Amino acid sequence: MSSLDAILSQYEKNTQNTKSTKISNEDRLKKYFTEKLQKGVKNATRRFRILPGKDGTSPFTEAYFYERLVNGKYEKIYCNHLNDGEYCPLNEAKEALLMEGSKKAKQMASEYTARKYYVVKGIDRDNEDHGVKFWRFKHKYTGDGVMDKLMPLFKLKGDITDAREGRDIIITTNRNEKGWSIVTSIMCDDVSMLTEDSTKANEWFNNEETYKDVYSKKSKEYLEIVAKNMTPIWDSEQSKYVAEEEKEENETASLEEEITFMREESKITTSNNVITTNSDEVETTSLEDDGDDLPF
Repeated sequence: MSSLDAILSQYEKNTQNTKSTKISNEDRLKKYFTEKLQKGVKNATRRFRILPGKDGTSPFTEAYFYERLVNGKYEKIYCNHLNDGEYCPLNEAKEALLMEGSKKAKQMASEYTARKYYVVKGIDRDNEDHGVKFWRFKHKYTGDGVMDKLMPLFKLKGDITDAREGRDIIITTNRNEKGWSIVTSIMCDDVSMLTEDSTKANEWFNNEETYKDVYSKKSKEYLEIVAKNMTPIWDSEQSKYVAEEEKEENETASLEEEITFMREESKITTSNNVITTNSDEVETTSLEDDGDDLPF
């Protein structure tokens, strides 16, 4: 693509009516490739073709995500600070703990530290109709991660991402003694074309999505709640995330206020009834006394 084509394409893209369309969970899941085993499966083999990077760049993008326990499940949360240089409540919490300086604070700070991941685009050979998928895996400083298993293939076989003379990779996953999914080996298949279907080739090569389109950012409110070790839930009335614990506390306080108000109202009503009753008795007595003075 020439510079002129790029300029015209950019202008066309930015002047189109880009009305956002909500992606269903099913369609979103189709964008993810994972080596993780499904529940009840002890081992599996997957075939994947890594797409080449644009203009000779590496196809592997480095990205940072937090690993946080949210509502009983571990979530990988996009780090605004390290990925985009923006404000991130989780990073702020980490910096505050490190400044505090105690041993306990430093240990807690590690829970607020984003981890390095690699993200690469490719084709799941078992689901080519899903189109381009994104494979995310953690950088392992111990030297036994997915990237560490891929590098020998590049060194021995050359550029395995090449569209004409590249190779599919075969990923074998097993469970370890803790039951976690572990990639135990990655091998290369024979040399092959990415695809002989020109329609698929154009679709895959012209896919301009990045990992930021797939692994979306969380809102400021969501991140602030997680940073407080609370549970974020969507509040449709406020159209934002709120802390479940604080919402329950507010609802309880509101209920207690309502009960107190009702009790006070009840006291006032009872008091008024007593005053009215006493007044009636006084009037009755007064009439009876007057009656005694009558001549008939």
